[in-house]
Amino acid sequence: MLELRTDPFPAAGELNALFSAAWGSPHSRDFAAVLSRSLAHIGAYHDDRLVGFVNVAWDGGIHAFLLDTCVRPDMRRQGIATQLVREATRIARERGAEWLHVDFEPHLTGLYRACGFTPTAAGLIKLA
Repeated sequence: MLELRTDPFPAAGELNALFSAAWGSPHSRDFAAVLSRSLAHIGAYHDDRLVGFVNVAWDGGIHAFLLDTCVRPDMRRQGIATQLVREATRIARERGAEWLHVDFEPHLTGLYRACGFTPTAAGLIKLA
C-alpha cells in the first residue's frame, strides 16, 4: 500500500538511494538544510520504503517551485508521480503559495499537463 507523507525528512542515505535509483547517477548529499527551508516536501512510501519524492521550494512569498520529483524505476507507471505532484500542489496552496512553477524535460510534459500545469516561456543559465 502506498502512503504519502508530508515533510517526512528522510535520512540522507534514504534520499540519496532514491535519487541514485531514479536518475541513474550516484548521489551523496545531506539534504537536511535544503528541506528545512522548503515550503513542503512529500515522500511516497511503499511498505515503509521511500519510493518517490517531491520538494516544494519557495521564495518565502507567493511563488513555489517543484524540485526533485522522482519515483524509483521499479515503481513507475503506477500514478505515484501524479499523486506526489497533486499533493504538493494542494499543500503549496494550503500554505499560502499563489503560483507553483516547475521546469521539466520534454518527456515529462504529459505528467505535468495532466496535473494542471500550462506551458510558459522561461530562461535558464547554468552556473556551474
